[in-house]
Amino acid sequence: MREGKNCPWWKKSVVYQVYPRSFQDSNGDGIGDLNGIIQRLDYLQELGIDAIWLSPVCKSPQDDNGYDISDYQDIDPMFGTLQDMERLIEEANKHHIKIMIDLVLNHSSDEHPWFLEAKKGRENPYHDYYVWRDGTEETPPNDMRAAFGGSAWEWVPEIEQYYFHQFSVKQPDLNWENPKLRQEIYEMINWWMQKGVGGFRLDVIDQIAKEPDQKITQNGPRLHEFIQELSRETFQKGDLITVGEAWGATTEIAKLYSNPDGSEFSMVFQFEHIGLDQQEGKEKWDLAPLPFLKLKKILERWQKELFQCGWNSLFWNNHDLPRIVSRWGNDKEYRTESAKMLAVLLHGMQGTPYIYQGEEIGMTNVKYAMEDYRDIETLNMYQERLEQGYEESDIMTSIYAKSRDNARTPMQWNDSLNAGFTEGMPWMKVNPNYKEINAESQRTDPDSIFYCYKTLIQLRKKYEVFAEGAFELLMPEHNQFFAYTRESQGEKLYVICNFSEKEAVCSLEENWKNMQILYSNYPESVDEKIYRPYEARMYLRCQ
Repeated sequence: MREGKNCPWWKKSVVYQVYPRSFQDSNGDGIGDLNGIIQRLDYLQELGIDAIWLSPVCKSPQDDNGYDISDYQDIDPMFGTLQDMERLIEEANKHHIKIMIDLVLNHSSDEHPWFLEAKKGRENPYHDYYVWRDGTEETPPNDMRAAFGGSAWEWVPEIEQYYFHQFSVKQPDLNWENPKLRQEIYEMINWWMQKGVGGFRLDVIDQIAKEPDQKITQNGPRLHEFIQELSRETFQKGDLITVGEAWGATTEIAKLYSNPDGSEFSMVFQFEHIGLDQQEGKEKWDLAPLPFLKLKKILERWQKELFQCGWNSLFWNNHDLPRIVSRWGNDKEYRTESAKMLAVLLHGMQGTPYIYQGEEIGMTNVKYAMEDYRDIETLNMYQERLEQGYEESDIMTSIYAKSRDNARTPMQWNDSLNAGFTEGMPWMKVNPNYKEINAESQRTDPDSIFYCYKTLIQLRKKYEVFAEGAFELLMPEHNQFFAYTRESQGEKLYVICNFSEKEAVCSLEENWKNMQILYSNYPESVDEKIYRPYEARMYLRCQ
């Protein structure tokens, strides 16, 4: 191990995403809350993570699970109080964990005081905080559609105008062209920084510079101007981790977002790899097999093109995505092996890894009856596709594969009632496999998925190559192996993963003969050339 050069703390850190509603309930109402998170800080410290990204906890009518904020400077009562939030920040700091909060700056709730004022009249000073267009009740300004279905325009009869909403009708888009709105946002962010938060995740931030008349939602012409002003007025005043969610990001755009000069964000969430298992040009519900070679090419490009001029965020899962072990692993006979392989593959790369709650124990997708789903996107798609004549069985297959609720089932803590999540009636059904898959059983098993993640986090902190090493893809045309090297300052890391349920023979074993093995997800092999189903190994050479 070599002493690393000075670099921002978040380059050697691992972030754990908490979906508060589903993490831990402390008061028996069936909904996770801030005090529940405090109760689990010992667990997160044991895992070794450095920061918690909290999905939205601000006051909200909960039309879109908190991504419709009605007060940016208060906590929704379902999660607790502002004092609970202050205590969480304080207690997390004692555990050497920073708190990142989710900022939803593209839109607000239609119950936000700004919007209630905006609807009162065109001359109201808050009217211009939102995106309005003239029209008639029968004819919207154009044919743009919202991400959750239906028109992106909503008629307000009292002022005879339409407002624009890219998501739910209850999520009107904010007008970033208005400098007064921007100033209010900056004051709010600085207020949270004074409360001691350690960072922010910026929801759909690439959509704030929208131009709906030109049908532009992502990457509008003033986007980076707005973000650089935002950063100057807020983030650059503290030592923060900031990540922008940008579905439309390319590597070139990501270099702007994550410029090492700190002018925008620490890093960006890009989703190019996440859209691979859907039919080209169609929706995420239109399923297709994962094109493995394309996955390798995409991840290689992001690793190489951002090297020393940007920074990657590394993730398989979040609150909007299905469970990766069910998606691209094997959640049945090889659940443990494939979950570990996917972890090794990701955590060996350059960037800041994000672990989504339950990923570290290999939680899986669910197959519920329709009445047990809660996600607005899932419910809307089900109705729309039924009306369009799709077979219900095909709709349900898509939901089982891609519903956001796959990620939102309650955290599986132990094998007691409701998986230890709540003593009440959980807001969403617990995955029935919680008796076999839970944190308590894995914390006592050194061969568990939990210990795999714990080891990978420790390795990232110990060896400079994880943060600084240059990436080279090996065997790019191989249909089973995802293998690569990372090299920096005399340290060379080899990561070799069999991304399949069939044995594979690796012809490169001479490269790492007599090298230190940092991690393997199987017991020692008799023949180093043979990789068993989903086998993953990390080797290290130090000069």
